[in-house]
Amino acid sequence: MRNKAKTANFGIIYGISAFGLAERLNIPRGEAGDFIRAYFEEFPAVKAYMDRVIEEARSREYVETLLGRRRYLRNINSRNQVERGNAERNAINAPIQGSAADMIKLAMIKIHAFIQKEQLESRMLLQVHDELVFEVPKKELEMIRPAIEQLMKNALPLEVPMEVGIGTGANWLEAH
Repeated sequence: MRNKAKTANFGIIYGISAFGLAERLNIPRGEAGDFIRAYFEEFPAVKAYMDRVIEEARSREYVETLLGRRRYLRNINSRNQVERGNAERNAINAPIQGSAADMIKLAMIKIHAFIQKEQLESRMLLQVHDELVFEVPKKELEMIRPAIEQLMKNALPLEVPMEVGIGTGANWLEAH
């Protein structure tokens, strides 16, 4: 059920059609269309955001992350519906995913500086999407855990507080 909800939520945000949603969820096309309409009725701000971003992208032919990195969309005004649709989905996706990428990069830089400043043995090993994986000696765990949490939460100032979850374990699987 969680997977279906995630598929529907991300699909709708990124402009999935009733046909596409019906195929992915294995439901009738009419039901998928009703679900999409109900979603936008429940969350009108999401629809307004999507429409605004696409309209701005059409006039500028690019979108930006919160830090101003640009994604140019040469097909946003294409007469070809498929090309235009792909560009519209990118217009919605790029500012969100790009800003998330900016945020985790800033967090990584700040965490690395903290580890260096405190001369810790802890090491940042890996980034996996929106996760950072560390190797931390037990003696440093109580010191580094709140620092990592705060540095990640405040990597990029936002109007909405960022949630951070931290897990620990002998390996990545245990930490989840």
